[in-house]
Amino acid sequence: MNLTISAALIVASAVVIFSLGVAHLVLTFRGRALSPTDPELETRLQTIAPRLTNETTMWKAWVGFNASHSMGAILFGTLYAHLALMQPSVLFQSTFLSILGGLFLAGYVVLGRLYWFSAPFRGIIVAFVLYVSAYVVRFAA
Repeated sequence: MNLTISAALIVASAVVIFSLGVAHLVLTFRGRALSPTDPELETRLQTIAPRLTNETTMWKAWVGFNASHSMGAILFGTLYAHLALMQPSVLFQSTFLSILGGLFLAGYVVLGRLYWFSAPFRGIIVAFVLYVSAYVVRFAA
């Protein structure tokens, strides 16, 4: 396998997002890191349904949203690392895949800045810069 600099940058970007996704998934189901600091609030969230439906609780929705968010990051990391390693020509010749990956990461940058805390935000910025750098290197060559 002859890994180009561009492909290596995509792999590095994908590994960052994959790692953040795995860490987030673990924190979703292990420990108390994603639980409210107020135990009474957690109890209330476990009994209150959202307006949308009474088939779930806000707590179950919270856990499900966190888990599915993690799975999205894991999928992105796995898919883009695989493409960069095994099918770089498919990735770099597909305008659709190239833009999709960039928009996905840009969306995470916006969400991270608006709603998350500094550690994942910094990781996402690193992943985004690596991703964009891959295309700068690719098209500068």
